[in-house]
Amino acid sequence: MSGHYDEGHTVAGWTGFTVATTGAVMAGLGICGWRPGIWLGSALMAAALLVMWVLHLAGWGKPPGPRTVDQRSLRRRDLSARQGHAGCLGCRLAGRGGPRVRAGAAAAPASAAASETAGTSDAAGAAADVSS
Repeated sequence: MSGHYDEGHTVAGWTGFTVATTGAVMAGLGICGWRPGIWLGSALMAAALLVMWVLHLAGWGKPPGPRTVDQRSLRRRDLSARQGHAGCLGCRLAGRGGPRVRAGAAAAPASAAASETAGTSDAAGAAADVSS
């Protein structure tokens, strides 16, 4: 059953998880009395985001959505990361190409076609799409 699902096990994900967990433990120790732990733990948790982002951009992360079976290995590097992934916030923040994907992007052409057949103008159909 686990072979049918892509749960996103990547080097970037596991490294970020490990650094963030270490930071949470240190922050917890800081709450229990070791004062530097709060600041060190908070810094490690922030660093986990940066480490995970850099590894994702280097190709050790995964694009949004499920991957093909041959791309699911933890040791498999994502070669498409250099161009940017479609719909990936991390890639857009880095200034990489990947086109933006909207949640309702697939429904927009169907509603435009329906408005044309109903006799409404393209401008009215576009205004209806923007407002919804």
